[in-house]
Amino acid sequence: MAGNALTTTSGAPLTPEGGLSRYLSEIRKFPMLEKNQEYMLAKRFLEHDDPDAAKQLITSHLRLVAKIAMGYRGYGLPTGEVISEGNVGLMQAVKKFDPEKGFRLSTYAMWWIRAAIQEYILRSWSLVKIGTTAAQKKLFFNLRKIKGQIDAVDEGDLKPEEVDFIATKLGVSEDDVVSMNRRMAGGDNSLNSPMRGDGEGTAEWQDWLVDENAVNAEAQLAKDDEFDTRMELLQTAMGELNEREQHILQERRLTEDPKTLEELSGEYGVSRERIRQIEVRAFEKLQKAMKKLDKQMRQGTAKAG
Repeated sequence: MAGNALTTTSGAPLTPEGGLSRYLSEIRKFPMLEKNQEYMLAKRFLEHDDPDAAKQLITSHLRLVAKIAMGYRGYGLPTGEVISEGNVGLMQAVKKFDPEKGFRLSTYAMWWIRAAIQEYILRSWSLVKIGTTAAQKKLFFNLRKIKGQIDAVDEGDLKPEEVDFIATKLGVSEDDVVSMNRRMAGGDNSLNSPMRGDGEGTAEWQDWLVDENAVNAEAQLAKDDEFDTRMELLQTAMGELNEREQHILQERRLTEDPKTLEELSGEYGVSRERIRQIEVRAFEKLQKAMKKLDKQMRQGTAKAG
């Protein structure tokens, strides 16, 4: 697919590993797309597999990937590599995006970008036995943020009241919070760092770590298939909403920086309460549509079997 070999506007190779500052500067040069431009490009790629259309869709969203990736700093992994993984997620989103569903690529791609980045981080941290249950993943990706919100110290054990607050907020056990915090306490150092403080020798920390949670290939494939299915259901279900409902739901729940009720009330010339009502109704319609589609899909699978 076009985009696997990204280049600058002048044609030079473009990778975040080649120099982060230069990369961030270069991706700002790619133009943002208007809604109609994006629609036409997506149609060209979907119907004609046009590589130039795919490249324009990808490069216009590289800033979105970088922005999301910056939110995952602090896990001891090079930012350039995190961005690269996010770019892979973006490419997958472009391949599966259907412009006829009525919403923007950025809304759809955001989920793929985050999934790719989180999968990369979990693969890397599996070396130090980070758990793989849904609750543990939620704890892993939210612990730092919540500690920042309550002004908890970055190093050392948490206070009992902090442990209780975090455990309650995330729906996990206090033991899980304590254990995860201790595992992540030294996580800002790269696994590629030399074991000796003076930098001599070639042994790295990762050379001494054993992956005790090797991924089962069949289980990973099943998980990937399920994610693809859920994304397709979401994209189809969004088509059940009218344009205003789609826009309000996107701006309130499906974007990196949600707009306030006040901002949207000014945009539409209605009260904040009216915006809230539309948002709630749209979300309920979306859930109902997804459940209906999921049921239909399962019934179709059962009949086929």
